[in-house]
Amino acid sequence: MEIVKIREHNEIADKAALWFHVKWNVPVDAYKESMLECLKNEDCVPQWYVALENSEIIGGLGVIENDFHNRKDLTPNVCALYVDDGYRCKGIAGKLLNYVCEDMSSFGINTLYLITDHTSFYERYDWNFLCMVQGDEEPDMIRMYIYKQSLS
Repeated sequence: MEIVKIREHNEIADKAALWFHVKWNVPVDAYKESMLECLKNEDCVPQWYVALENSEIIGGLGVIENDFHNRKDLTPNVCALYVDDGYRCKGIAGKLLNYVCEDMSSFGINTLYLITDHTSFYERYDWNFLCMVQGDEEPDMIRMYIYKQSLS
């Protein structure tokens, strides 16, 4: 398994946008637009990453300014983390999370946020529950997690 940065592999951006669209049912054009922005501005948000096995995408995630919630001050956000069913429980999600945290740290971004309905998954990877936030056009509150890179 190999994790790649879309900004360094623009040849897979369209394939990645379609993969994320299928997993999350967000319009493929929204992913394409965000990935195009990633390719134009290589050293800032947004950023996109995929895990590859034999050149096939088996997992991925992004970093965007806001993952559709009301706390615009809690930014940037890890989003769209997904690992295909056949590859789950193999540590791939954790590797993706760690990879992204290290990559963002190289840009001087040492604090990241994410929203999720999971209650114990992210703690395994040094993320901590922060608060409940209101999702855009969602009736219920959702959990917000924070990751702070150690600066020591």
